[in-house]
Amino acid sequence: MRNKLAQSILFQILLSLSIPCSWAQGRAAEPRYEFGGGVVGSFYDKKTFTSPVGNADAGFATGLGASVWMGHHMYPKVSGEIRYDFLKNDLKLDGSGGKATFGADSHAIHYDLHFHFAEVGAKFRPFVLAGGGVKMFRGTGEERAFQALSQIAVLTKATELAGLVTFGAGVKIQLTDKVLVRLEFRDNLTRFPKKVIAPNRGTGGDGWLNNFAPTAGVSVLF
Repeated sequence: MRNKLAQSILFQILLSLSIPCSWAQGRAAEPRYEFGGGVVGSFYDKKTFTSPVGNADAGFATGLGASVWMGHHMYPKVSGEIRYDFLKNDLKLDGSGGKATFGADSHAIHYDLHFHFAEVGAKFRPFVLAGGGVKMFRGTGEERAFQALSQIAVLTKATELAGLVTFGAGVKIQLTDKVLVRLEFRDNLTRFPKKVIAPNRGTGGDGWLNNFAPTAGVSVLF
């Protein structure tokens, strides 16, 4: 009787030890990293420049871009990600009876935290994100002696760095064990680049600039 009781206790101890070990092995087998890329739509809000000779709305035309990212699944519902964005949006001025445009693009590098509502491996993983980094605005057009609305502001072939704050939400859809689709919408916030769109005889461009960026992409897990 004692031998049977001892055997039963020993069996229960071994069983209790084997369950955590099996769970840990299962967790270790799950992908820990994510690499991917996608297509980005790029939409900016605008600022009004005012001067004694008139007013003009200043900002960026609607554009497109691309993004690549490398993520690390640190916890079942939390991951970190470093990301690079390239966006092509021309500069523009519009108002007081005239219009002006100028070629431009931007480059951004930032680190984001993703907070998921489902664990790694789930079919659908909605998430919210927040992060920060740096963004470089570049005027790439050809400068001319005369530019429309130059009495209000000048679109310049300049480069300007700005701190970046980003936040948004999205969903990751698992297609296979190694491949997922990502759909997300984020707002990339910077100060208005007043060296690239420079006020001439007036004021404007103060405050934050919103860059709304819907993204569709594919990631590989490993």
